[in-house]
Amino acid sequence: MKVTLLGTGGSAGVPMIGGADGGGDWGDCDPGEPRNRRTRSSIVVESEIGQRLLVDTSPDMREQLLRCGIPGVDAVLFTHAHADHITGIDDVRILNRIAGRPLSAFTTMATLTDLIRRFGYAFRPWEPPHFYRPVLEGRPVSHGDLFEAAGLPVQVFTQNHGRVDTLGLRIGAFGYSTDVVALNDAAFSILEGVDTWVVGCFLRRGPHWTHADLKTVLEWVERLRPRRTVLTHMGTDMDWAWMRENLPAGVEAGYDGMVLAV
Repeated sequence: MKVTLLGTGGSAGVPMIGGADGGGDWGDCDPGEPRNRRTRSSIVVESEIGQRLLVDTSPDMREQLLRCGIPGVDAVLFTHAHADHITGIDDVRILNRIAGRPLSAFTTMATLTDLIRRFGYAFRPWEPPHFYRPVLEGRPVSHGDLFEAAGLPVQVFTQNHGRVDTLGLRIGAFGYSTDVVALNDAAFSILEGVDTWVVGCFLRRGPHWTHADLKTVLEWVERLRPRRTVLTHMGTDMDWAWMRENLPAGVEAGYDGMVLAV
């Protein structure tokens, strides 16, 4: 199984809009280090026979798929309905054209309801033979469900993200936990024995009410003891070189375009 990190940044990306000269607010991140340039968080999981599951449709999705050389996908999973995870949805129409069919969209009923409210045209029945709009077929799932998506065995679990819950997922030896501030015992049970875990870590210093900071993530790692932990959804105080020098063995910073073999 191959996992491609399409984007590893928070909702505003790195750099954020602004900066003294308008060239971007990098915070503590060195602008000379290309791995500090982060688009919004998303991944593609590819099975051994080449089927691909896209997790979230970020506003940067078009450029991400082109840059990472992803020729198409077979299904989509939405972790939640925040803008940085869904607003690339219009570019799904090109993925429809490549696949030649509507794509299944797996998510919770609450997220699906929100997606239909905001992008109702994307969930209307297909009108063959053209794809002038995205065409997604909602597939509601519940926390704890085990189902097949793009030929992959996916199990989802609840993650707390402040005012809302998000979906974490487990596929074989791989786990993905973006946009999370707290995990319950059921989530830890599903993640038990995971080999490679990609987990959101927004801040290096101090807690945040919607995203886990580095101290919290390292406590989770100590509990789960995965062989490899890769950080994602990082903000502007998460400098790549600092993390390379200071993270414990087995924990590393992800970067846009990173490919993991699981």
